[in-house]
Amino acid sequence: MNTEVLAISTDSIYSHKIFTQTSPSGKKINYPLLSDRTQEVSKKYGILNEKEGFAYRGAFIIDPEGTIQAIIINPQPVGRNIDEILRIIQALQFNRKTGLGAPAGWNVGDPGIKIGWDYVGKY
Repeated sequence: MNTEVLAISTDSIYSHKIFTQTSPSGKKINYPLLSDRTQEVSKKYGILNEKEGFAYRGAFIIDPEGTIQAIIINPQPVGRNIDEILRIIQALQFNRKTGLGAPAGWNVGDPGIKIGWDYVGKY
């Protein structure tokens, strides 16, 4: 999809090493796992629960110009929906290519919609 994926966690590099060596899901990871032991990144992105000492599960989709296009923050007991993250990336790429918007429930291959004030309420 012509993207870069980074995983950042407040766990240590040693925890990441053990996770990728022992967990069935960890063994499938083929992107960098970065350690945020100082919690600086988690604080800057607003996902650190300082009172309880953990970071929420967050996904940040950042465009090639460095602008955050989407933020998804899940509560502690809820995992990420990777299919939705991929759909958002595909929709943003579709928009860049066509200039069209991706309506609710849009998937690759679906038609887009014209966007702008002239089209508000027309769909």
